[in-house]
Amino acid sequence: MGGLREVTAPFVVLGPSGVAVRDRLKHLTVEDEKVLRLVGAHLGSLASKDLKARCRDGLGHCADTWAARKRELTALSSSRWAGSITKATHDQWALARRGQAAHVRSLEAGIATIRHRLSLPVGEKGTKHAPGGYRSAREWFSKSRRLHVLEDRLNRVRAERDSGVVHVVRGGRRLLGTRHHLDQAQLTEVQWRTRWEAGRWFLAADGESGKRFGNETIRITPDGEVSIRLPAPLAGLANAGHGRYVLAAKVSFPHRGQGWADRVEANRAVAYRIHHDVQRGRWYVTASWQIPPTKTVPIEAALAHGVIGVDTNADHLAAWRLDPHGNPVGRPRRFGYDLSGSADHRDAQVRHALSRLLNWAKSCRAAAIAVEDLDFTADKTREKHGRRRRFRQLISGMPTGRLRARLTSMADQSGISIIAVDPAYTSKWGAQHWQKPLSTPTRKTSRHDAASIAIGRRAQGHPIRRRPTPPRAHQSDVHGHRTIQARPDTPGREGPRPRIPGPRTRSVPPDAVRTRATRASTTVRDVRSDQEWVQDSLLLTEQER
Repeated sequence: MGGLREVTAPFVVLGPSGVAVRDRLKHLTVEDEKVLRLVGAHLGSLASKDLKARCRDGLGHCADTWAARKRELTALSSSRWAGSITKATHDQWALARRGQAAHVRSLEAGIATIRHRLSLPVGEKGTKHAPGGYRSAREWFSKSRRLHVLEDRLNRVRAERDSGVVHVVRGGRRLLGTRHHLDQAQLTEVQWRTRWEAGRWFLAADGESGKRFGNETIRITPDGEVSIRLPAPLAGLANAGHGRYVLAAKVSFPHRGQGWADRVEANRAVAYRIHHDVQRGRWYVTASWQIPPTKTVPIEAALAHGVIGVDTNADHLAAWRLDPHGNPVGRPRRFGYDLSGSADHRDAQVRHALSRLLNWAKSCRAAAIAVEDLDFTADKTREKHGRRRRFRQLISGMPTGRLRARLTSMADQSGISIIAVDPAYTSKWGAQHWQKPLSTPTRKTSRHDAASIAIGRRAQGHPIRRRPTPPRAHQSDVHGHRTIQARPDTPGREGPRPRIPGPRTRSVPPDAVRTRATRASTTVRDVRSDQEWVQDSLLLTEQER
């Protein structure tokens, strides 16, 4: 097994640490929408200025500069609005820094691959673990030029990271690039401008425990009344006391509404965010709060009643149930989804597939689901797979992070444990050891189905390889070896088969009465069709004749 990397041990994934629910703001009046637009635009301009100041500070940021920025924003809004804006700014700056570090790692991986291939002769074949040389001198020359481009880019990104420079676009870089391709996006300039302005609004407020209904800035009462504390320049638009504006819409939060109501009545912190869907012309409010992570059960307890192995693919989830001994039970299941279209459509498809998977797991009374701990960060680089563009698009389109997060959150409500396993060699070894034995003339076992068995067995601590077939004389019967096998510690596993009463010949029925007399005539042609031939010893009278 030389050259194989070490496989990490499986572990039980922690439960979610937060909850977010959303509801639509219905029956808003024209005045309500006008106030929301004005407040969002005003706070969005303050957020843009604060982000610019934070990026200008770079690594020289400290508590004093943070306090100075917050005091400046407080005069133009309020202390709580300023706190929410500065916190969102720091989160966005930290996210940009993490993305910058990931970009550096991607560039380093691409440069290392190009250097290795350039050092090999043209046309040299690669090995299983390392790529070979380039196919032609022309490709070698173009890649040598690309190497210099990547090295210059890496030096620039490293210099920016060392100096604390980040590049952040409020509203999204993709939407900003769409401005130059309006024909392809099928948008007019007015439509794009509307989306761009809505994407840069800021209508989010952090909660505070001990305050009335858990939030003083955006307050929602238990009966669903929504009110907003207006910034100081817009205080003249208030329709309630203390500079507040009460919306005509009522919210209820159908999903987890009871948990939200309990927190609001207990004056515990709840964060709210109001956003506008320009395409649909709808307003939504999202409530979120933190919860203590669910205490995970030991992996032995989670696997006591078997496990469901799940193989993640670009268009479906392949699942197979395994018993506690690691043997597949029943038929494989497949839960498909379509990742084309908008982000909301893709998210809905993933959520629907996971719902069907969890419902099937509950019907099987399975307490654990084993999934691969996938991470394609190092495999998405252009130089990793060369001309295999479709494969790079395939792994880039797999929603591994979103799927894992959603599965963990949804399984926590169902009482099902999620076990993460190392994805090394699961597809290869599953197809090698399980695909052919589980295929029948009426059912073709796919490579993904076999991989789900390998994932489940790795979670249980069993080797993926099946037990080797014993010699033919030691098999359970003449026609082949058992596919479903018992564990080595099962009592009576190596014992003899139970004694079945009755004669041992297949030509005699089990209820036949033993006799020394012949059952048929001595002539074969006289044997009746309803009689059976039995080879008995001859009688003495017949021997004397």
